Amino acid sequence: MKKTIFLLLTLLTFPVLCTAQKTLLKPRLVVCTDIAPADVEPDDMESMVRLMVYADRFEIEALITSVGWNCDPYPAEWKQYLDRIIEAYRKDVPNLMKRSNQKSFLPIKQENETQKLGYWPSADYLASRAVYGSIHGGIGAIGENNDSPGSDLLIRLADEDDPRPIYVAAWGGANTLAQAIWRVKQTRTADELKRFVRKFRIYTITDQDMQYSMRMNRAYSSHMWLRQEFADDLQFIWDEGAWQEQCELGKQAWQQHADHIQGKGALGQEYPNYKWGVEGDTPSFLYVMPHGLNDPEAPSQAGWAGYHVRGLSPDSLTTAWNSWQEPTRSISIGYKRRFYPDELNDFKARMQWAAEGKGNRNPQVVIKHAKKTPAPYPIHRRAKAGEVITLDASSSYDPDGDALTFHWWQQPEIGNVQLSLPDANKSVLTFRIPNNARQGQTLHLICEVHDNSPFHLVSYRHIIIEVMRS
Repeated sequence: MKKTIFLLLTLLTFPVLCTAQKTLLKPRLVVCTDIAPADVEPDDMESMVRLMVYADRFEIEALITSVGWNCDPYPAEWKQYLDRIIEAYRKDVPNLMKRSNQKSFLPIKQENETQKLGYWPSADYLASRAVYGSIHGGIGAIGENNDSPGSDLLIRLADEDDPRPIYVAAWGGANTLAQAIWRVKQTRTADELKRFVRKFRIYTITDQDMQYSMRMNRAYSSHMWLRQEFADDLQFIWDEGAWQEQCELGKQAWQQHADHIQGKGALGQEYPNYKWGVEGDTPSFLYVMPHGLNDPEAPSQAGWAGYHVRGLSPDSLTTAWNSWQEPTRSISIGYKRRFYPDELNDFKARMQWAAEGKGNRNPQVVIKHAKKTPAPYPIHRRAKAGEVITLDASSSYDPDGDALTFHWWQQPEIGNVQLSLPDANKSVLTFRIPNNARQGQTLHLICEVHDNSPFHLVSYRHIIIEVMRS
């Protein structure tokens, strides 16, 4: 089904640059959601609305309804809430398409192949990817009687001739993915199974492959099996911090949601009031967002989903990428609080497009002498100790003609060379690599650019500098 894609860049996998088409391809995204009525658990509805207004940023390969904390078995009739949001998207997407001057949709056969970054898919395409997954939770449900349209679809997606990884965002339980892997394990060789598993990356919003009342019984969940059996092959992020902070920050900013999101277009009509917290599932796809800030293949890079390190999981038995222990938890929450105003403003601006077919667009960050590395890929440079480096972003521009402000900063948790940045708020940054920097050390710089629109929209470029032999 998918075309063979030849990679120009191998350091990153999102979005893929297809040399045959000269276009950037979207990251592949699968959502496993326990979407439910608003009086049961409204945050999946909220997160699904947000995902729809970013449908130009992700190749949404599957929307799978499945078991979660509040539903085992998952009621088949609850899928109607997913279908309702897709139909709301159908009404709003003509307005959203005006944001990028898209005039029409590709034939659905082509939509099923690859989608370039910036392409708004048809509602028919999304509806065709909305399927049922596992209705029961826990490792005990995995087996011969647990196959579903969702697990079958995951197997087909991984078997496609496409080198891009598949990011699975588990808003409920990831039982459907575990079932797909179990099925492949029964029918293929060990090497074939390894290749299959390595196609996936997973970001779980806590562990919901169980009833809420038993949430501390980690061994009940199929998630533990995934971490135990495939520790070396499956990038597993277990979020026990960013989602909670997303909920709390959303509650604190609820009036902005009421004013700028609820009621805006057909999608805004489907955005419910919060109950427990606001959009707790959203970090799972913010993590993959191709906006130039972080690479989802490198969870230690800070982004709109916080910051993660690889270490002991909350079950005290398995290893995963997480941020549940100090000091990592506080660092991650600090990044969530830092980025949240920009994250929310970006959402508000897109909801304006959905409702009105007009609005503000993000600035474009251009670093001189880096044209061979298109956004959102990071720019890689090499430098010697003591060398003076100039990074020039003065050619950056805003598609709406807005004035720009610049801020350069370094992520101190990664890399091992620390800098002083006296020109941090200028478009051109000049600094010296420390004389004591050693070969192989790296530093990570971010160029953060805002426009002066009412929403102060942001864009980023990530520059990675490696110290070479003097």
